[in-house]
Amino acid sequence: MEFETVIGLEVHAQLLTETKIFCNCSTKFGGAPNSHACPVCLGMPGVLPVLNKKVVEFAMKMALATNCLINKSCSYARKNYFYPDLPKGYQISQYAYPLAEHGHVFLDVDGVQKKIGITRIHMEEDAGKLIHDEHNPFSYVDLNRTGVPLIEIVSEPDMRSPEEAADYLKRLHEILVYLEICDGNMEEGSFRCDANVSIRPRGQKEFGTRAELKNMNSFRNVQRALEYEVKRQQYLVENGGKVVQETRLWDDAQSVTNSMRSKEEAHDYRYFPDPDLVPVIVDDTWVEKIAKELPELPLAKRERFVKDYQIPAYDAGVLTVDKALAGYFEDVVKLCSSPKAASNWVMGDVLKFLNEEKRDIRNCPISATALAEMICLIEDGTISGKMAKDIVEEMYKTGKDPKAIIAEKGMVQITDEGALSIAIQKIMDANPNQLKDYRGGKDKLFGFFVGQVMKATQGKANPQLVNDLLKKMLAG
Repeated sequence: MEFETVIGLEVHAQLLTETKIFCNCSTKFGGAPNSHACPVCLGMPGVLPVLNKKVVEFAMKMALATNCLINKSCSYARKNYFYPDLPKGYQISQYAYPLAEHGHVFLDVDGVQKKIGITRIHMEEDAGKLIHDEHNPFSYVDLNRTGVPLIEIVSEPDMRSPEEAADYLKRLHEILVYLEICDGNMEEGSFRCDANVSIRPRGQKEFGTRAELKNMNSFRNVQRALEYEVKRQQYLVENGGKVVQETRLWDDAQSVTNSMRSKEEAHDYRYFPDPDLVPVIVDDTWVEKIAKELPELPLAKRERFVKDYQIPAYDAGVLTVDKALAGYFEDVVKLCSSPKAASNWVMGDVLKFLNEEKRDIRNCPISATALAEMICLIEDGTISGKMAKDIVEEMYKTGKDPKAIIAEKGMVQITDEGALSIAIQKIMDANPNQLKDYRGGKDKLFGFFVGQVMKATQGKANPQLVNDLLKKMLAG
């Protein structure tokens, strides 16, 4: 039997506000345990939450960037459940009346644009964090994260492969980081994903029984977990078994999913309107104000790079994954007027050095000005491309500009025809047998003479000029 995979994702993104969603506690990551907590976020009797306006504006930015309809009114509800890191016994979230609905993003699937629907985007508060001691039979609780603002982005079940799901997740991540409303750090938990996955016989309209996957802290792990779960469900069905509705955890070390808890029936969270929070009214003026603040988004930037700079779509995709990287590239192009050369150097050597040291482009020792200057020196013939490889590495190590390195190492390219002609003549005189064979028809020996000239000039000779002079002088 041939199966079709059906995947939907629920993405939680912590918002980059300075304070929590309903109180003035800091949202900064890494504080001493329980040092960023107060009676409001701990839900002490008699306290009243006050909504952080910046949370609403950040959520509106994501809604607009993902083509959602922003509702004129939205309200908060209490989602009741007990867990040790939820001191109030309920989470303030949105249920019947979310901020935004009916959005979408596009994925490039085999060269075709595929629309992935977004069911809703709503605001809520985060819970705390349990820290389990592997060597003792107890756990610690850190409530610093309690009350940190989240948006939850719920997709339609429109993805049909783990690859599509990973791609969708990357698109959301790019947009959030471009908007500067989330840092996207999956390791610290500020960007998290739960996946719902099921299979069905190809052609069947009804969805199969789904499993919910948790504990995936990287794009790669999301894809790996989904791949495993699809195979597990297919194996069950093909061997007469039945997929049960449950929550499963991804075990990265074993590369398997394990059952966490059964979900035969939906949880009754007993949602009801939060009596301490009034509805949020979103008028057209507010929406228009937020829309004007949106930056150029990744997809639009890619299209502009291809159109304006005439670089391949692949290059544009790599360069626009990160907003700062795209800005770095554009700064280089402004100074050297050679987009493809700039693209090659940024995607090649610069990213290679940064990735080796796990550094960000914002901390790159090679400034955009210095890289542009080096590209200009290649184009005006001062240095060769081969010499530039050594120079850019030295630039990265020392932070020096290319002209200083060239002066220190005497790396100026030789473009004097007279000097090169003398050098070529000496090489011809020193290799009479090879010269005779070349003139006798062994054209492959041309490379031998090129190599000898470059060796004699310590790689400083202009390659094109060497080729032109050799063709003329070897011909006799």
